[in-house]
Amino acid sequence: SLRAVIEAKALGPRTIWIDCDVLQADGGTRCAAITGACVALALALAKLRAKNQVGGPVLRGLVSATSVGIVGGLACLDLSYVEDSQADVDMNVVRTDGGRFVEVQGTAEKNPFSLEEMQRLIELAVIGTDRLFEAQRAVLQEILPPILRKP
Repeated sequence: SLRAVIEAKALGPRTIWIDCDVLQADGGTRCAAITGACVALALALAKLRAKNQVGGPVLRGLVSATSVGIVGGLACLDLSYVEDSQADVDMNVVRTDGGRFVEVQGTAEKNPFSLEEMQRLIELAVIGTDRLFEAQRAVLQEILPPILRKP
């Protein structure tokens, strides 16, 4: 998911490994890991930039992810473990802060879903990921300008 926002040429001949260990979770661990990994990536890139080890903006944007699903006939955002285990539909959505989708993975756990239901889930995921982008920017506000490519 992070490759979608990396400026590979600016990174140069480096490999960045980000390992996410979820120590306690109620659900949506993969989505939380992706969202947190983006923050970790930005922090690592800022350190490289401060040491003049990367040139120019290295990030094209931020990435966040959230889970959505249909539980008891209702579209839900950020499913807990209980909701996820009872969901008719479970979907993970990964987006960039530029509004582009990196991944959409949805599964009908019990009953197949319609195009309208899928659109509603995507709309909820957009709301959720936009909130996550706000949280990411709040944490990274001081370090983003030198590493983030302006659109």
